[in-house]
Amino acid sequence: MRVIELNEKTKKEVLDSLSKRSFGGDEEIQKIVDQIIDDVRENGDDALVRLTEGLDGVKLSPDQFRVSKAEIDDAYKKVDDSLIETIKKAIDNISSYHEKQVRQSFISTREDGVMLGQRITPIQKVGVYVPGGRAPLSSSVLMNVVPAKVAGVPQIVMMTPPSKDGTITPEVLVAADLSGCDEIYKIGGAQAVAALAYGTKTVPKVYKIVGPGNIFVTLAKKVVYGTVGIDSVAGPSEILVLADETATPEYVACDLLSQAEHDPMSSAVLVTTDKKLAKKVEKLAYEYAKEQTRREIIEKSLDDWGYILLAGDMDEAVDIVNEIASEHLEILTKDSFDVMCRIKNAGAIFMGEYSCEPLGDYFAGPDHVLPTCGTARFSSPLSVDEFIKKSSLISYSKEALEQAHEDIIAFAKAEKLYAHANSIAVRFGKEVK
Repeated sequence: MRVIELNEKTKKEVLDSLSKRSFGGDEEIQKIVDQIIDDVRENGDDALVRLTEGLDGVKLSPDQFRVSKAEIDDAYKKVDDSLIETIKKAIDNISSYHEKQVRQSFISTREDGVMLGQRITPIQKVGVYVPGGRAPLSSSVLMNVVPAKVAGVPQIVMMTPPSKDGTITPEVLVAADLSGCDEIYKIGGAQAVAALAYGTKTVPKVYKIVGPGNIFVTLAKKVVYGTVGIDSVAGPSEILVLADETATPEYVACDLLSQAEHDPMSSAVLVTTDKKLAKKVEKLAYEYAKEQTRREIIEKSLDDWGYILLAGDMDEAVDIVNEIASEHLEILTKDSFDVMCRIKNAGAIFMGEYSCEPLGDYFAGPDHVLPTCGTARFSSPLSVDEFIKKSSLISYSKEALEQAHEDIIAFAKAEKLYAHANSIAVRFGKEVK
């Protein structure tokens, strides 16, 4: 980890460095993704068979892509009962939180015969991508599927890469079943995104794709956006801890490692006003990393993307925190709630020593699918809003339109859109030429 005292120059250097972590700009990978998407779009299931064998090393026929009920039943036998109960508790917490986000349709009326409103409807078909790779992320299943269910999405299709033996991790299958997923397919990578976007004989076309993935998945989502909706273009995971002299160094070091273990591209940053804390955390982070099973990943992450930033005071600390706009932000200060009120940009904010980041990853209830790589400056966590559509409702009586028609005609004529004006004028025996 690099220990840096903040000033205008070093602040810019850190921000420039962290910005390089975002997915994109790799022309060679983009070409591969484009080829995969074109292949699936043109050749459907045949392309999926070929790509799954070539990229994942698994030979599956189209009738083996969809996970069967027997496979789900077998998965329950392989998962410890206590973990199943834990998953159920997490689902309850996630559901309870997201239910508070549900919006209602509304209609307002006026005495002159005007009715205006907004109708909320769920997206009819949603695709959920769940990564395979270094860890079976059953928690990601819950965080993507549960808010979709709360929103009322009637068809949820999940894609996840198969293991070398053609199976899906039992914990992932159980999580998908318990959270209410309707269909599960053993397809991963850019080809899974393409299948969801364009449909094949086996895989249904959906209207929106959500969920994190590697650079191939992320770039594929960018390509198909417009054909389908997407939640975000997510980059590698990240954590920022904002701490003062009251923070416990051991807690800070462990929390930084909790995200560093995700990926060598993950970022772990400590912003602090206390030099003693900075020195202690730097030492502890590498000591603790030696004991972790994912030591190489953690150390690579800390070496390449780990920072300890020393601020002169809390104002300067808060300023750099808002500039970085981290995915996960922990506040370990004397008055974490007071500091929280000064934070403008963060995906999820954890306040106090007993509110560490893994609490949000698994159990608390708020979604762990969050904006990364500075996009928290303009983006929000995955929520029920991602799975609904809003339609405007407009109804005018003849009398109400008559009162407004001359204003509308004048507006249309000012834009030289005379057919617009005529559409109004004809209703009142007038014609605009």
